[in-house]
Amino acid sequence: MKKRLMQFVTCTTILGMAMVAGAAGISTDVVKIGVLTDMSGVYSAIGGKGSVTAAKMAIADFGGKVLGKPIKLISADHQNKADIASTKAREWADTDHVDMITGLLNSGCALAVQKIGTEKKVISIATGAGSTTLTNEHCSPYGIHYVYDTYALPKVAGGAIVDTGGKSWFFLTADYAFGHSLEKNTAAFVKAHGGKVLGQVRHPLATSDFSSYLLQAQASGAKVIGLANAGGDFINAVKQAREFGIVQGGQTIAGMLVFLSDVKSLGLDVAQGMNFATSFYWDRNEASRKWSKRYFAKTGSMPTMNQAGVYSAVTTYLKAIKKAGTDNPDAVMKTMRGMKINDFFSINGHLRADGSMVHDMFLVEVKKPSESKAPWDLLKVIKQVPGDEAFMSLAEGSCSMVKK
Repeated sequence: MKKRLMQFVTCTTILGMAMVAGAAGISTDVVKIGVLTDMSGVYSAIGGKGSVTAAKMAIADFGGKVLGKPIKLISADHQNKADIASTKAREWADTDHVDMITGLLNSGCALAVQKIGTEKKVISIATGAGSTTLTNEHCSPYGIHYVYDTYALPKVAGGAIVDTGGKSWFFLTADYAFGHSLEKNTAAFVKAHGGKVLGQVRHPLATSDFSSYLLQAQASGAKVIGLANAGGDFINAVKQAREFGIVQGGQTIAGMLVFLSDVKSLGLDVAQGMNFATSFYWDRNEASRKWSKRYFAKTGSMPTMNQAGVYSAVTTYLKAIKKAGTDNPDAVMKTMRGMKINDFFSINGHLRADGSMVHDMFLVEVKKPSESKAPWDLLKVIKQVPGDEAFMSLAEGSCSMVKK
């Protein structure tokens, strides 16, 4: 009996050791990272190939290996279509054994991929999507929202615009999850600061003709026309608003999600004086300048916050694997939630239980042409807002993983 008991204990111990050994290290002898983003559409300038370049830089700077195993990068264009994003994510998980997917420059695409990630235990780090549903009703144990969201952006910028006289608003909104979320949250902050919303109109993604929408906004008489869109849609709306004489007529155009590439495309003559929120500006300090100049040497442009965020997200993920001693997604997520994320992109960053990577945000203003001293000298930082003030609190959220 004693002999049999000893045999049982020995076998159990060996089995336990085997299970631990199987959970440690790199599961397929390679860490695979996928950048799934808009490569050719309305958001390609703010993510696209620049995000792939940023990911490659992160992997190279990490030494190309983690825990002695190679790091491989693959990329694809989701074309701003959730079904394409979902299909590609499933293929990457089932066939290519991808460990982490980042980019996701579209809230519909990000939500679709995060759902696949939950099913397949693949970590997704959204660096381009905005909708707060990612960390609320659709939160996931394997989903991370990294760069900004549609709560932090208007919290930082919307209230500031109302406080300086923009008391009445009319929204021109991209008609999908991101736009709806941005409009809803901005409207709440406008009202909280004593402003009022006179109406809204919604447009399809990648709209080329904004005339009918802008005429409705103009006719509303609102002091502020809030653009709850981004990328090419934002640029086209601003340009056409000037053609219609809306700005000259005394109404203000407020972009609720604006990127450095947008300002560069519009030019300082058009964009000067515009206030908006951002999580990153290349010329903020020595560390951001040093990295951004390296990025510029490879791409010919300074990075958007999405592109800088991809580098930071990939680096943070690889650091977590190294610290955890494994690429097991549960172990990596647990490790990341215990890390402080401070680099050239993130200030006071930390990953919460709901998947939100909270970090300081900035209120910026577009410079006048006379203030700019170089081609990419476009913005000035007006205010730094602590992350815990900028982002939605856990108590306000609705993530089922958060204990209240």
